[in-house]
This record gives sequence, structure tokens and C-alpha cells, in this order.
Amino acid sequence: MELLTFLGNRHAIIDNSRTLLVGTWIAAAIFLLLSGCEVERRKSDVELGLNAQQSSGRRLYDNYCDRCHEPYSSRSKKGRSMKGLFKAQYLSQSGLPANDERVGGIIVYGRNTMPGFGQVMSQQQVQDLLAYLHTL
Repeated sequence: MELLTFLGNRHAIIDNSRTLLVGTWIAAAIFLLLSGCEVERRKSDVELGLNAQQSSGRRLYDNYCDRCHEPYSSRSKKGRSMKGLFKAQYLSQSGLPANDERVGGIIVYGRNTMPGFGQVMSQQQVQDLLAYLHTL
């Protein structure tokens, strides 16, 4: 009889653990859904009004830059956000002029912890990327 009582209690503990585990998963899912509410749907090139060169630059940005730099948010990832990059006269971190020559040089040669992409991008691709960066 004592063995049956023990086994019954053990099953009750397992059932309570499963209920707790399921409840934790549900709470985590609700948290993730609510915390993602500020995320907007990615706009198409047409919705953003991008021309062919800017669209090409956006694809390059997605392939090379997005992993470290946010395009449309002021939040930073590993690197600074690119939102409003050319709206200021100077680059926020380095103080260099915010122009195609300086930013293009950073893209080609890199700076600080950012690698250069001159070995993987053609000059035309750098120009396309710069055209896209001007839209941010």
C-alpha cells in the first residue's frame, strides 16, 4: 500500500512539473509576442520609393551590413545604426565628414572593428550601397 501511495505522489509531482513547464512555455511565448509588437513589417523597395541603384544597394546592405548595423532603427547592433547617416554633417563616432568619399572609404577599407569590403565589392557596388545609405 505504501508503494502505491509513493507511486501516486510521484505521478502527481510529474504532472505538476509538466503543468509548470507548459505554463512557462506559454508565458515565454506571450512575452515574445508582446515584446515584438514594435517591429514593423519590412517595406518593399517600391514602398520605400527606391530606384534601381538604391534597390541594388539595399540588397548589398542586407548581405554585408545588416548583421552589424540597423538600417531603420536608432538602436545599434554590433555597429552603429545607419539611420540618418547622411543627415548629419559629421559621422557621430569618428567626427569625419558624412559624405560619399569618407563613408565609401570606410566601406572599402574598414575602420576600427569594421572590416573593409573592397575585396568583395566592386566600385559600382560601393556606389549602389552609398545610394541606398542616403535613403536611410
